[in-house]
Amino acid sequence: MNRSILCIVALAIIFVANSCTDDFTELNTDPKNLTVDNLTQSEYGAVVKAAQFAPAFLGNPARGPFQLTQSLFSDIYGGYFATTAPNFNSDKFTLVGGWLNGAFNYFYARAAPQIRYAEDFAAENGFDLENAMMKVWRVWSYHRVTDYWGPIPYSEFGNGELSVAYDSQEDIYRDFFTTLDEAISVLQSNAGGTSFLGGNDLVYAGNVDQWLKFANTLRLRLAMRVKYADPSLSQTEAEKAASLGEFIEDNGDNAIIETNPDFRNPYNTITQWGEFRISADMESVLKGYEDPRMQFYAAPAAEPDPSDDPAGVSFPYEGMRNGQSQVAKQGNDFNALASDMSPAYTAPGAPGPDYVAMNAAESFFLRAEGALEGWNMGGGTVQDFYEQGIVTSHVEYGLDGSNLSGGSYIESANTPASFDGSDPAASQVPVAFNTGGDKETQLEQIITQKWISLYPNSQEAWAEKRRTGYPTFYNRLNTDDPTIPVNTVPRRVPFVDGEFTTNESAVNAAIDSQLGGPNTGTTKLWWDAK
Repeated sequence: MNRSILCIVALAIIFVANSCTDDFTELNTDPKNLTVDNLTQSEYGAVVKAAQFAPAFLGNPARGPFQLTQSLFSDIYGGYFATTAPNFNSDKFTLVGGWLNGAFNYFYARAAPQIRYAEDFAAENGFDLENAMMKVWRVWSYHRVTDYWGPIPYSEFGNGELSVAYDSQEDIYRDFFTTLDEAISVLQSNAGGTSFLGGNDLVYAGNVDQWLKFANTLRLRLAMRVKYADPSLSQTEAEKAASLGEFIEDNGDNAIIETNPDFRNPYNTITQWGEFRISADMESVLKGYEDPRMQFYAAPAAEPDPSDDPAGVSFPYEGMRNGQSQVAKQGNDFNALASDMSPAYTAPGAPGPDYVAMNAAESFFLRAEGALEGWNMGGGTVQDFYEQGIVTSHVEYGLDGSNLSGGSYIESANTPASFDGSDPAASQVPVAFNTGGDKETQLEQIITQKWISLYPNSQEAWAEKRRTGYPTFYNRLNTDDPTIPVNTVPRRVPFVDGEFTTNESAVNAAIDSQLGGPNTGTTKLWWDAK
């Protein structure tokens, strides 16, 4: 395996400040063997901190990997942004190997060793509660990685060997559910308690009840993810979550890591580079819905076009089509014509908005989809959960539930609008729940509103777009890959060059027996089975 993937140095685990050795015998080492003899309980908190902020891309070392992982891929494929940089072609489906190599290496060098160490050290020292918390965090962290590549090194990571086998995505997901069962059992037995980690737990400051809600809501997310691949497993896990009844339902329970001057939101760095703007899809949907959340998502364009604003409403937020040609990017000042992120994400040097791993609105949209399948989601109709999701998202931003015209948002018949006053909207799905609509119509409503509420969590947005087909986006203007047409998105990203250099037999075995197709962006993941 590429040496930068599994560079595990003891001080890097605790203080997150070291570099990789050139000695391959020190790579892919079981991390607990490195510092277990001289790590104290008080120092363990620093390990947990590192394990939490690394996969969330917080801190200066993560801003480049964040761009390589999220900004250049899922931000574009999840529909939130469009690329303005003339020489960046991932928006036209060029899956740049060097970028992906950096993304893969960051996770396995920075995040995975710390996650494993934090989990294993807790197990070996009888810290059952802390071990359960880190199990949940492992599932959250790894599901984002497998949702990019499919098969990945998982169960064998840190095995001390020169080669690390891959696990199939199906096996990984099944292990996720088993792991969450184990963690939830421990969390339930400690209900009402607090971990000794306290403030060293960046997510919930050791609050057990909140970790339980996070774990169960995460289980529901993953249950819905596998709905089309294994409907029986999906229903079982979704109804198991509903029977427990512990969900993130209030924004005060959102799984959040607070930013600070040392651990800034990575957008507050990369927005300074001026390489992307809000997409036409964002403008179309939020303008058509007269959605007041846009002020928290985007800034008014430097050169807004009021000619296509809704009647009686000022909407100075402009989007741009994805897949612009290099000539078009060089000939148009899209950075002025289209909107940047909102000021909270663009203030130079500011910590930026807190990092949201999961929010309450998502839990309601997940249950709305489960209820749409006829599953027992613990009471409530599809419409009930759908509307609760919308209201909860509005409350998250301090809004009162009105649209920009002053009417009730959830009762509005508004549909997406033309982004430029000329091209029709890509979808006509309304806000008000279509009680007489067919299942697909109602699913599109649920996922479209879920997509709005997830912003800017594009890793989840891209996964849901692939899984369900929604929201409905504008076609790309151009594609550089004839196998990926303009009316779709890549289904995955290819395995990285470094793996073919130093972990060749394992990655080839994954392609031959686990991937289910060629190592390209057109091969669907296991759960991508609609």
